[in-house]
Amino acid sequence: MKTVKLGKSGLKSAPIIFGGNVFGWTLDEKKSFKMLNELFERGFTTIDTADVYSRWADGVSHGTSERIIGKWMKERKLRDKITLITKGGSGLQPGGPKDNSRDYLTGTVQDSLLRLQTDYIDLYFTHFDDEETPVEEALEAYQKFMTSGEIKHIGASNFSAERLQKSITVAAEEDLPAYEVFQPEYNLMVRDKFEGKIEKICSENNFGVIPYFSLASGFLTGKYRTKEDLEGKDRKMFTEKFLNQRGEKVLKSLDQISEKHNISQAGVALAWLMKRPGVSAPIASATKSSHLKSFGEATEVSLSKEDMEILNKASETE
Repeated sequence: MKTVKLGKSGLKSAPIIFGGNVFGWTLDEKKSFKMLNELFERGFTTIDTADVYSRWADGVSHGTSERIIGKWMKERKLRDKITLITKGGSGLQPGGPKDNSRDYLTGTVQDSLLRLQTDYIDLYFTHFDDEETPVEEALEAYQKFMTSGEIKHIGASNFSAERLQKSITVAAEEDLPAYEVFQPEYNLMVRDKFEGKIEKICSENNFGVIPYFSLASGFLTGKYRTKEDLEGKDRKMFTEKFLNQRGEKVLKSLDQISEKHNISQAGVALAWLMKRPGVSAPIASATKSSHLKSFGEATEVSLSKEDMEILNKASETE
């Protein structure tokens, strides 16, 4: 499978990154192993997780996703074949504060290495900004691990444009490790969290960009069009907010383009992201083998200029 580069980091990635938040949440360990095996066989060898995944689910503790991935890599002896991404700094308890202090992040990195049963992480993200802590503290925490080789590259996620720029400036001024990849929430339903100032900063600094919630928590698959469709579904908490007039317009545009190319709506939504300026590789999840079909569709389809214009117009915010 053709790989893409994550900006100036030089890291090579599969064109779609698998989102590991489903491991231990909507997929138990046995089903997670099956999914990981299939992903590997299909060439999707870049996996994104976080220390907090997926503590929001009933009976699931933080670190569960990392533990499952670590166990699978060890059993299959595949660590050197996987590009591994994880994150820290998010509150590990429901409602808990974000913490990017030097001491806290030092502990979270060590814990992630243990759960993942690895001696290095390819790309480690500051999961959320912590505005109470100077940006240099996180960078100072990572310096030790980058010197030892336990972290190869670092990235930022969910930062404001101002704090992202400050992190870049401080890293240069104080000779600290610099962020090289940015992870925003970005999809056809949520465009304002990336487009504009942050997109400009990423472009000017040759950042890799790997958007999460690429399918808007499943909404862009077209499966959830009414409140009734979401009843009893795990994703209701993330998806219900899209059931509005704009969401309806976006789904209609996806229906139109998917019918034209004879592929799924999810395949179109991922292909749109892959063709957006500055995007390196979107992050997407799946819970069934059949869902992975859209990954292949997105990498193979060629959306026309007209296709992109239809999708762009339908997803415009007022």
